[in-house]
Amino acid sequence: MRALLVVNPAATTTSARTRDVLTHALASDLKLEVATTERRGHARELGRRAADDGETELVIVLGGDGTLNEVVNGLLHAGPDPERLPRIAVVPGGSTNVFARALGLPNNAVEATGALLDALHRGSERVVGLGRAEGVPGTDDAGVPPRWFTFCAGYGFDAGVVGRVEHHREQGKRSTHPLYVRQVVRQFLREPHRRRGTITLERPGHEPVEELVLSIVCNTAPWTYLGNRPVYAAPRASFDTGLDLLGLSRLTSAAVGRYATQLLTSSPERGPHGKHVVTLHDETDFTLHSQVPLPFQMDGDHLGVRSSVHFTGVRRALRVIV
Repeated sequence: MRALLVVNPAATTTSARTRDVLTHALASDLKLEVATTERRGHARELGRRAADDGETELVIVLGGDGTLNEVVNGLLHAGPDPERLPRIAVVPGGSTNVFARALGLPNNAVEATGALLDALHRGSERVVGLGRAEGVPGTDDAGVPPRWFTFCAGYGFDAGVVGRVEHHREQGKRSTHPLYVRQVVRQFLREPHRRRGTITLERPGHEPVEELVLSIVCNTAPWTYLGNRPVYAAPRASFDTGLDLLGLSRLTSAAVGRYATQLLTSSPERGPHGKHVVTLHDETDFTLHSQVPLPFQMDGDHLGVRSSVHFTGVRRALRVIV
């Protein structure tokens, strides 16, 4: 099988020596080409090339969720076609690795490589759904091109936290869970709309839902991990359905304490709940508008600010070795 291994040399949890060992292990079973990313956006270019060359059968991503997102967007640049496009596989190398862990893969790169080789020998794969976000016609964001996400997107408060973390990473700090917790607190203290949100949720055939402070869109569960603890913002979200949404209409000190506790104690059976909570399940078409531009993130990658975003849930978009 002809395969492309996309390696992010800046991956948080793998060393150069580990990456070399994993590369040799994969090359023993595959006709392997190795490409190392050199800049932001490079993984997307590599994914696009693999989709178009007609020879690559498998793309393996050795990196975190951000590298994976780029590769997926490159593979699907002309749209989803799981029967024609190369399959994808993931060897986790980032700080959280939500997509890989949600698929049931080990969070250790060496163990995940062994699981990948076993899956290839068995011919084990599944077709997963993805989310897509794009600009809304007639708005300031009309020209924003579509972009795919594998496990989550966020609009408002949580995207602001992601932006803060990225800023610290650009200054040389490591992406750690304590860093995220500190930025949650700082984002809360400086959030100007926490008592009355600016986001309106619109979907065909339903009345708008107004004054949301944050909106988390999930393509699978868990939403994220704190160390080894899974966190469920939308427990029913699945790679086999459309998109789920968690919205909050208030973020006072009391509300933050209550919903933070619910997230930390969440489970596959129960997520955040209460009178300020809005949830959707298995949706394929909805739009989020804001009265003021708000931060936006996809798969943990901060994409600046947007005034509106249209979301589509696409079933059976990508074949994954698992």
